[in-house]
Amino acid sequence: MRSLVPASVALVFLAACGMSGSPSDQPDAPAADSAPDGTPAVRCTGKPTPPRDAIWTISSGGRLRTVNVHVPASYDVSRGTPLVLDFHGFTSDAVQERALSGMAEKADAEGFVAMQPLGTGFPRSWNAGACCGHAAETEVDDVAFVRAILDEASERLCLDPARVYATGMSNGGFLSHRLGCELADRIAAIAPVAGVLGMPACAPSRPVPVLAFHGTADMLVPWEGSTTTGFPSVDATFTGWAARNDCTGAPVETYANGDARCMTYDQCQADAHVTLCTIENGGHTWPGGILIPPFGHTSTDLSATDLMWEFFEAHPRP
Repeated sequence: MRSLVPASVALVFLAACGMSGSPSDQPDAPAADSAPDGTPAVRCTGKPTPPRDAIWTISSGGRLRTVNVHVPASYDVSRGTPLVLDFHGFTSDAVQERALSGMAEKADAEGFVAMQPLGTGFPRSWNAGACCGHAAETEVDDVAFVRAILDEASERLCLDPARVYATGMSNGGFLSHRLGCELADRIAAIAPVAGVLGMPACAPSRPVPVLAFHGTADMLVPWEGSTTTGFPSVDATFTGWAARNDCTGAPVETYANGDARCMTYDQCQADAHVTLCTIENGGHTWPGGILIPPFGHTSTDLSATDLMWEFFEAHPRP
């Protein structure tokens, strides 16, 4: 089994945005310096110590929206911390997504902030173009909501703006794709699970690294796509991102274990690699996550959460 991260980025330092100095009466602005290991870092002053777990209420599009926030025990109020946005699926919610992905536990182990925002309507959904429910039907601006979350998070927490990532399950995976298209100025990389690109057009402001997971026997988001729902195929989504990132050459195998296999376009503009992890006979499930038999086979040969964090670490925003 080989590492998911291509050799060309295995030694890439985790870059952080350089911030200019600020007047003394504006203590919350982060400033760049160097960490003890020599990698770039973001420093903050004047940030309060946040609770480990909280629910934030944020106004967006005339609605009061909520997001569940988990801060790791290792969080340093003076040091820029990565952030992973983890979006639930259609009919699910923030609490269920946290349990499904195990993202809070991963955040504690690796030292990043994990957030599970909540969709709108009943059942809950996100507007990701072709999917899903109330949010798509009423054209809720969930991209604006995510931007508002990031603005609020920048005020409350010491974050590294170059290391903000998005993932999600199903409808949340669709939204992750949309954020890659429309919020590339804030999102460093995306890792959709059981979701495809549901937007008719996608023109990101820069190449966006993508790591996708999909089961070949997914009955809700079929591998071959669906003319009924307007979902594109998994392959079309994969090759579409490769084209946007100006990738050349054929994809190479970067992970193989049991029913799981990952293929990576590793020759892409700005090292914006595009990887698809296929679960043979996999259902509408989170690889390595909670077993939910009605939704089909869940792979135990790959942890989507572990692999995506490896991918995220290797792909800060330029």
